[in-house]
Amino acid sequence: MTHASEKRILVVDDEPDVRDFVAAILEDAGFMVDTAQDGVDAMDIIKDKFLPDLITLDMVMPRKSGIQFLRELRTMGEPFSQLPVVVITAHARDEFGSKDVKELTAFATRQQPKVVIEKPITPHKLVDAIAEILRVEYDPFDDDE
Repeated sequence: MTHASEKRILVVDDEPDVRDFVAAILEDAGFMVDTAQDGVDAMDIIKDKFLPDLITLDMVMPRKSGIQFLRELRTMGEPFSQLPVVVITAHARDEFGSKDVKELTAFATRQQPKVVIEKPITPHKLVDAIAEILRVEYDPFDDDE
């Protein structure tokens, strides 16, 4: 089985604390991690620098929201249209994000994110979901996490 250290993840979130927290969790599990502060920066990275193996994506962001980013990504053709996305949001059930979540479920099944995780996230839940999607083993966590 592949190890997490062979996979690169792009963490996209406009809140620096959340972005750093998610990146640290994934790095601790062994993944290579890069970050972007919103959908515009994320699109620049995947078009101009590298294609990650997976993207974690916040929904509510300035300049280009998660739903706008995902919609554009899914129309770009291979390999972008099949890139696995894990949505991490604090707004799945409130007025800020419920419309976006409804739009996500309206996407064709093959274009939807692989998983939607509501904040606050736990390291195990996030890493387990990503490891399953990418079919990788990851470095173990301490028992107190």
